[in-house]
Order: sequence, then C-alpha cells, then structure tokens
Amino acid sequence: MSTVTKVQLLNALNNAWSLESSSKWSLENPAKGQCGVTSLVIHDTLGGEIHKTRLAEGWHFYNVIDHKRYDFTESQFSESINYEDIPSNREEAFMDTNLNQYNYLKNSVEVQLSKLST
Repeated sequence: MSTVTKVQLLNALNNAWSLESSSKWSLENPAKGQCGVTSLVIHDTLGGEIHKTRLAEGWHFYNVIDHKRYDFTESQFSESINYEDIPSNREEAFMDTNLNQYNYLKNSVEVQLSKLST
C-alpha cells in the first residue's frame, strides 16, 4: 500500500461512512451496504483491482492490491466470508451505489486523509 496505512484508511472510512454513502448505514453497523462505493474509493486511492464474492445478500465487492486482499467493509457481516476472489471492475461495483454516494464518500475520505498530513 502507499504511505497511507490500512488502519489510517479504515479510520478515514469509519469517519466518512454515513447515510450519505449508503442507505443501509447505521450507527450499529456503519460498514453495511458500503462495499461497492468503498471498493471504488479504495481503487481511486490505492489502485489495484476490484474483486467480488457471491453472498446470500448478493455480490460483495472488495480490493486486491499487490496480490493481497483488502476488505474494508467485512465488519458488516457477523459470519466470516468464504472469498471467491472473482475479478470485477468499476462498472460492476458502481451498480451497487450511485454517483451522489460515490462523490460523498470520495470527498469525505479525502478530507479525513488530508487531516493526517497537517
């Protein structure tokens, strides 16, 4: 990963996730419904690839960077995930969100990360 650590990125996401980034968000489960939009923002920030796994609720999106899986929204599930690591893309991940949610999360994460360098 880049100079931003996984912990810093997860903290930025936790501070940015809201009803503005997913209609399924709740205080009790902030990562719920955030997988598509989060995978897009991580892809913007760190590059790599977007992958998906089929779950009972539908497709679950996450990132693979330097051959390592990063699932920043896995905390939304109470059970562990049996990852299929099916290659996906931005278009498929975008079907799980919308432009307003994406722009909100992207801008919010950028604001959170900018606080690290000040």
